[in-house]
Amino acid sequence: MLTTKDHSREKAGLTYIYPVLSRRAGGLSIGINLNINNACNWRCIYCQVPELIRGAAPVTDLDKLAHELRYFLADVMYGDFYDREEVADEYRVIKDIAISGNGEPTTASNFYQVVNLLELILEEYSLLNSIKCVLITNGSMVSRTHIKKGLKKLARIKGEVWFKIDSATPQGVSTINQIKGSRISTLKRLKISANHCPTWIQTCVFMYKNKPPCNLETDAYINLLKAAVSQNILVRGVLLYGVERKSMQPEAKEIKKLPSSWLQDFALRINELSIDVMITP
Repeated sequence: MLTTKDHSREKAGLTYIYPVLSRRAGGLSIGINLNINNACNWRCIYCQVPELIRGAAPVTDLDKLAHELRYFLADVMYGDFYDREEVADEYRVIKDIAISGNGEPTTASNFYQVVNLLELILEEYSLLNSIKCVLITNGSMVSRTHIKKGLKKLARIKGEVWFKIDSATPQGVSTINQIKGSRISTLKRLKISANHCPTWIQTCVFMYKNKPPCNLETDAYINLLKAAVSQNILVRGVLLYGVERKSMQPEAKEIKKLPSSWLQDFALRINELSIDVMITP
């Protein structure tokens, strides 16, 4: 049985393709996991990937990916997938295809070819431009030429980027994402993304060590958004969401869900900047 709390990459028994009942999308999201080695260049403490390691995605086997995507689309569209998985009626619609998975997908050296393949298969199944194609990314690789090329292609097939910004302070980025970062570098990468493909900021918020994000963190985040506005970085909005599934990282016991009211109050501050917010508590 497929539920919104089960994002197992092994659910479909395939290497690259996995189904997700997405709370945010409100239907079936077809995931493409390019990081089949569980490798990522970040180590976010709320990450649900078990045995996560530092590194990059391997080269994607395009023939295998194509076979799996065609097989899965046929199963969903013409087979009994929804019945087998006991999917509730309101979720029985393909909402998007998400390039995401067990690490940072843009570390795959043939990322552009993956997007090209996606366009080809969506056209085969008469889905091109009728469903969204989403790239969920930490944005660390967007300055690379082949990634920019992939983002442009993604934009042409009704694609969008969900660009991770969980903190706007060096301390917060170090704690949450386990990397070194600065507001300047974040804004630079965000601008590149937004200039090449419609881009949403995706932000995960949670209680850490029994404390919500402090005023220093929330003020810095609002100031980063103000800077984005002043620099004419055109983002579609903010996807503000809480933790739903247990982290598989060592910090898991320190992470707890925030009350919905906290997210709603923070969203109001973001709205004051004339930036749209979508909340998924």
